Amino acid sequence: MKAVIQRVLDASVSVEGVVKGEIKSGLLVYLGVANDDNESDADWLAEKIAYLRIFNDEDGKMNLSLKDLYETDKSAGKSAGKSAGKFASVLIISQFTLLGDARKGRRPSWDKAAPPEKAKLLYEYFIDSILKHGLICENGEFQAHMKVKYTNDGPVTILLDTKESISIKQ
Repeated sequence: MKAVIQRVLDASVSVEGVVKGEIKSGLLVYLGVANDDNESDADWLAEKIAYLRIFNDEDGKMNLSLKDLYETDKSAGKSAGKSAGKFASVLIISQFTLLGDARKGRRPSWDKAAPPEKAKLLYEYFIDSILKHGLICENGEFQAHMKVKYTNDGPVTILLDTKESISIKQ
């Protein structure tokens, strides 16, 4: 799996003018599923994203994770409902184009992207994995033409590839 993670002040995704997912602040995640991906890739990536320390602490140092911010909001007495959490939100967008290989020629090859049936199952599994970490999760619509709006915070953008982390996972 490949993911582009962006720290955002706000983000939303719409299909045909209808908002499908929206967060106030947190992480926007573009997710690409490869042919050889499986549930362990999704679990590893979800945990990595939940605990990725890319939010500023009181000293302005990137030292806090989404989970840290969620726990802070929760302990401050804020509701743990869907609209809770100033920062503990994730918006996940399926994006098979992350698997495009443009090294040869002018048109990318999509050979490494999982077929839609498999990709949808793993995309949904990934969403469930994020939810298991207690985070608020919104998402787009699989295989739809989506319009994504967001305000990048920093900007902070991180690229993760589960295949590049194989030695870490084992």
